[in-house]
Amino acid sequence: MESWFLWLNFLKNFENNNIATYTFDEVKIKPFGRYNKMSMMNKMPMTPAGLAKLEAELKDLKYNERPAIIQAISEARALGDLSENAEYHSAKDRQGFIEGRISYLEGVISSAEIIDPKKLVGDTTVKFSATVTIVDEETDEEKTYQIVGKEEADLEHGKISFDSPIARALIGKAQGDEVTVQSPKGPRDFEILSVEYV
Repeated sequence: MESWFLWLNFLKNFENNNIATYTFDEVKIKPFGRYNKMSMMNKMPMTPAGLAKLEAELKDLKYNERPAIIQAISEARALGDLSENAEYHSAKDRQGFIEGRISYLEGVISSAEIIDPKKLVGDTTVKFSATVTIVDEETDEEKTYQIVGKEEADLEHGKISFDSPIARALIGKAQGDEVTVQSPKGPRDFEILSVEYV
């Protein structure tokens, strides 16, 4: 009930353009829908490649997407009545998405702790940024995964988050070790064939 009251109070002040900041379940809510969740979190591990990808997206949003959407809003305003102007409302929605994504990426980047796998070359223990080849002991199917940060995870490209069930089972193990991973179909056993830092 208290959180609902805080939310209503926030909306009321937002409509009145009051720039006060409210605390809502330990997340600071600021005007215009921005929030600073990242400042309350610990450092987030990330590889240099993951950071570079996020920085490239942020640069594109700031220097290409943002100016383009501002221009689109300006052109839509010139068309006249804003209450029935679909182009204007669509552009404003897109602007809200872009600004939200910029704010989010800035938070992620500022809280990133870069772990370079090249500095761990020769280590035989599975740690963050390791590229691990495993074999399913039941099907003999081999798979290779790199353990990366949450923002970098991409299963199709063999990148799994360090907090995924399989990564949690692998971390701390070494080549030749056997691990059991809890899957939706039940426990599955894997053997670690190789551990590399590339």
